[in-house]
Amino acid sequence: MNPLDLVRTAIGNSFRSKLRTGLTVVAIFIGAFTLTITSAIGTGISNYINAQVTSIGAADVLTITKTTDASASSTSGPAKYKPNQATVNGGPPGVTIEPITADDLAVITATPGLSDVNPITRVTPTFIEFADNGKFVLTINPAATLTKADLAAGAQLSESSTQNEVMLPTSYLKNLGFASAESAIGEQVTIGVNDYQGIAHEVTATVVGVQNETLLGSGVGLNQHLTTELSTIQSIGRPAGLPIGYSVATARIASDSTSAQIDTIKKDLADQGFTAMTVADQIGSFETVINGIIGVLNAFAVIALIAAGFGIINTLLMSVQERTREIGLMKAMGMSGGKVYALFSMEAVFIGFLGSAIGALVAIIVGSVVSEALANTALSGLPGLHVMQFAPGSIAIIILVVMLIAFLAGTLPARRAARQNPIDALRYE
Repeated sequence: MNPLDLVRTAIGNSFRSKLRTGLTVVAIFIGAFTLTITSAIGTGISNYINAQVTSIGAADVLTITKTTDASASSTSGPAKYKPNQATVNGGPPGVTIEPITADDLAVITATPGLSDVNPITRVTPTFIEFADNGKFVLTINPAATLTKADLAAGAQLSESSTQNEVMLPTSYLKNLGFASAESAIGEQVTIGVNDYQGIAHEVTATVVGVQNETLLGSGVGLNQHLTTELSTIQSIGRPAGLPIGYSVATARIASDSTSAQIDTIKKDLADQGFTAMTVADQIGSFETVINGIIGVLNAFAVIALIAAGFGIINTLLMSVQERTREIGLMKAMGMSGGKVYALFSMEAVFIGFLGSAIGALVAIIVGSVVSEALANTALSGLPGLHVMQFAPGSIAIIILVVMLIAFLAGTLPARRAARQNPIDALRYE
C-alpha cells in the first residue's frame, strides 16, 4: 500500500462511525475556533496600538515627571512638609504631585542623550462654548503640541502661530453644535478660565483641526500661543515670589536610539529622581491587560483541545477494537506494523485537520462580521480599529498545532494496532 493509498484509506476509515467522528470533530472545532478568534483579537489590537504609536510621530519623545517621595506611602504616612516647595504652574496650591523646578530642568537638560527639554505648562480652563449652544467642560490634551494628530479634518496645530488655535476631538462636535468635522474648521470658540483668585475670564480661539479619537486620549489640543495666554491669566493674582514648578517635562531622544540606549537614559534620570516614559511605555499597560485576557481565553481553548485529544484517543481505540480482524488480515497479507501505525496516525491527523480547518474558517467568517459591526457601531469613535484581524500565518500555525495534538493523541491507538499479532487478531470475535 503506497502513501497515497494510505491517505485515502485513512480518510475513508474516519467516516466509518460518522457520529463518533463528528462529535470528536466538534470538540476540536471549539478549540480551534476559540484559538483563531483570540489570535485575531491579539493581532487586531496589537496592529492598532502600533499604528497609533507610529501615526502620532512621538516615538522619540520622553515624558518626564518627578519621582514621588518614597516616604509618602500609604503604609508610612504622608511625606514631610516642605514650606518652600514650588507649586505646579497653572493652578492654586493643593496639588499633590511633586513639581519639576527650574533647577530640575537644568539637571534633565544635562543628562546625556536628551535634547529639546521643555516643561509642559498646566492650564485648567473651565469651559468651552461655540456661538450660543451652551457651555461644556473641556479636557486638555497636554501632549497635543508634541504629537502628530490623526486628523478627521483641518490641519495640525502651529507652534509658530501668533493666533490662538485649538484642535477638537470628534467627540466634542455634536455637543458644541457642529454638523461635521469640516464645518468646525475656521470657527471661533470661547474658552473660559479663572485666574489665581477665582475671577472668570474668557478667551477666543480658532478651530484649525479636528482629531479622531485615539488610545492616547481625546482632550482638546491647544497651540503654544493659546497655552501661554491661558497660563498668564491663571497667574493673575498669584503672590509674588512664590516658586513655580511644572507637573511634566518633555525631552527628545535620537529617533534611531536603540532600546538599550533608551533604557540607559531612563536609568540615568531615575538615579537623579525622575521617571521617564515613552509613548509605548504609557500604552504598554493597556496592551499587557489585553494580552492577559487573550492568554486566559487561549488557556480555555487549549483545555478544549486537550479534551478533544482524549476524544481522538477514544475514537481510535474503539476503531482499533472494532477492526481487530481487519488489522489481522492486513498484516497477514504482508502489511507491516509501520504502515498500520501510519494508517491510524493519519486518521487522527485527518480528524484534527478537519476540526481545525472548519473551526478556523467559521471563526474567520464570524469574526469578520462581528469586527466590521463593532467598527461601525460601538467602536466607531476609534477609526482604524478592527478588533479582529486574521493573519494567514497565525491561522496556518493553529491548524498545524491542532494536527500535531491530534497526532500525539492518536499515538497510543496506532501503536496498539501496529502491535497486533495477526493470528490472534484473526481469531478475535
